[in-house]
Amino acid sequence: MRNAALMLGVIGGIIGMIVGFFSFGYTEVIDRYGEVEGMFEQVSNVQLIRVSSFAAPLLAIAGGAMARARALWGGVLMLLSAAGMMYAFGFNAFTMFPIGFVGVGGLLAIAAGKPDEPKPHF
Repeated sequence: MRNAALMLGVIGGIIGMIVGFFSFGYTEVIDRYGEVEGMFEQVSNVQLIRVSSFAAPLLAIAGGAMARARALWGGVLMLLSAAGMMYAFGFNAFTMFPIGFVGVGGLLAIAAGKPDEPKPHF
C-alpha cells in the first residue's frame, strides 16, 4: 500500500505540475496582454491560482516521497494537495487525474497502518 501511495502521489504531483504551469501562465498572460472579452478573462482570485499552482503539486510529490517512511504524514500532505487542487482549479477534464491519483494515494498511505511485512506465499 505504501508503494502504491508513493507512485500515485508522485505521478499525480507531476500531472498537477503541468496543470499548475498552464494555470500560472494563463494568469500571467492575461496580466501582461489584457483580456479578450468573451474569450480570455482573468480569474477572480489570481493569488489563489498562483499559490495553488506551486503548492499543491509540491505537497503531492513530497507526500508521495514520504509515504514509505512516514505514511501518515505523507497521506495528510497528499490529501491537502488534492483538496487544494479541487478548491483552486475545480474538478474538470484536466484536473480529474491529478486529484484522483493524489486523493487515492493519500487514502492508501493513511490506511497503511504499519510497515509492509514480507510474508511467504505458502
